[in-house]
Amino acid sequence: MKSQTSFIGLDLEKSRQLADKLNQLLANYQVFYINTRGFHWNIKGEKFFELHAKFEELYTNLQLKNDEIAERILTLGHTPLHSYTDYLSLSRIQEKKNISNGKEAIQYILEGYEAIITLQRELLTLSGEADDEGTNALMSDYIREQEKEVWMYSSYLNS
Repeated sequence: MKSQTSFIGLDLEKSRQLADKLNQLLANYQVFYINTRGFHWNIKGEKFFELHAKFEELYTNLQLKNDEIAERILTLGHTPLHSYTDYLSLSRIQEKKNISNGKEAIQYILEGYEAIITLQRELLTLSGEADDEGTNALMSDYIREQEKEVWMYSSYLNS
């Protein structure tokens, strides 16, 4: 029996699995985004200007990725999650409140990247098995970019 495929030529069951994993990734990105937004708002200390700008750059980038991930879920024929209740229940990243210390915020950023990069590698495996080049390319681009970010933030902590 031939499997059912979508309008973009992907197996429907594999598309559902990808969409579920992408929704988990979206939940992590949303929590990471709101944490970073809080770091931006609450940062204090001698590195205020440097970190305030860096955190704004990061949350702006995360906001774009949130939209790209949601659109990929829609492209696969599914619905992106859009409630913080869902995000908090699915996210490996935990909420961080009232963080004003720069080194502490960067440590949480590194932990966020670890969770996200791990999920993206899982998605690479799934998208490879599904012959889903769209999701595969998106995850590859994100991982390449974020590995460099991890190196930079880690270097900052070791200064």
